[in-house]
Amino acid sequence: MARVKRAVAAHRRHKKVLAQTKGHYGTNSRLYKRAHESLMRSLAYAYRDRRNRKRDMRRLWIIRINAASRLNGLPYSSLINGLSLAGVAVDRKMLADLAVRDADGFAAVVDTAKQALAAR
Repeated sequence: MARVKRAVAAHRRHKKVLAQTKGHYGTNSRLYKRAHESLMRSLAYAYRDRRNRKRDMRRLWIIRINAASRLNGLPYSSLINGLSLAGVAVDRKMLADLAVRDADGFAAVVDTAKQALAAR
């Protein structure tokens, strides 16, 4: 069996890890062992926070919709209930965008919800 020398593969792997940790603080970007630990932790944070970003964006949309709907005289929960009764299928992302960019259009959506609540 031939002897396998691993220097080239190891150097390549180390260079890749050190390149990925460029910008990390101190030893975490200079020494392979610490850089590898830092890289694994940063990748775990990235994976977790890709999911948390979706949660945070939904919270932001709800806050914006609530603020705009209260300006039109209807709290958030009543607005969502009225829209579901009216059969309006607009997601929170679009409602938040309407609330920020088109106040008149959002007011029309709120009026639709108010009419559906009144008819119930």
